[in-house]
Amino acid sequence: MSEIFVADHVTKTFGHGKHVVEAVKDVSFSLEEGSITTIVGESGSGKSTMAPMVLGLLPITSGTITFRGNDVTNLNDADRARYWRDVQAVFQDPFSSFNQFFTVRRLLYRSMRLLESNVGQDRLDEALGHVGLTTDVLDRYPHQLSGGQRQRIMIARALMLRPTMLVADEATSMLDASLRVNVLNVLKDLREDLGMTVLFITHDIGQACYLADRVLVMEHGVMVEQGTTDEVIFDPQHEYTKRLLADVPKLHEEIALDLDLTSEAVTEMR
Repeated sequence: MSEIFVADHVTKTFGHGKHVVEAVKDVSFSLEEGSITTIVGESGSGKSTMAPMVLGLLPITSGTITFRGNDVTNLNDADRARYWRDVQAVFQDPFSSFNQFFTVRRLLYRSMRLLESNVGQDRLDEALGHVGLTTDVLDRYPHQLSGGQRQRIMIARALMLRPTMLVADEATSMLDASLRVNVLNVLKDLREDLGMTVLFITHDIGQACYLADRVLVMEHGVMVEQGTTDEVIFDPQHEYTKRLLADVPKLHEEIALDLDLTSEAVTEMR
């Protein structure tokens, strides 16, 4: 597979003078076309600062970002609109992404403003089909939908443009545990069915390992480790990665309880 996206020595600082904070420090990584890559780290790691920089929503302080070999580090409005036809996003809170007075139909059709040609019902049906929804949802309002449905509609809105790359920033963190796997499987299907490149950003290394081909680990703005999912899971090199993995529940292991079950202790409990 060829590289579709490259971040080269990217740094992002906030503030001025003595109050400068480096949110991202000299980070480099690449995404292979048709792959799923996850950036994982706890709050404050800098992972979610990467998402708006990848999307061209937040200017970087230094470094370069290229997409299909073209420099997209600093785009004007027209070039950014063209870039967004290829690179779309799904954010953390699907409810806040809706205009509460718009039906799903109106929301999805407004996304077509990024296209130069009109599209019809076929494009809409296709996008809904990819996320496992039917046209029954089109005339509903946000408050009439479940959290999982709202998030899948946000993915469908991105798919209306037929992008080649999807950035999912904490796309499952506000969903119930029972719904998270559904959304993760939708992202897997997009890679399998459409050959889409996915950048998935999360604090949950368990989700990262379930979904991704490659895992990138960030701590305090630094990319401390990256490798294939198997490499990161079975042979982690950095102590921070080991701590993240240690927090993942291991249902196959017996739970050791340090209990004093001597006769004296049992008598006291009674």
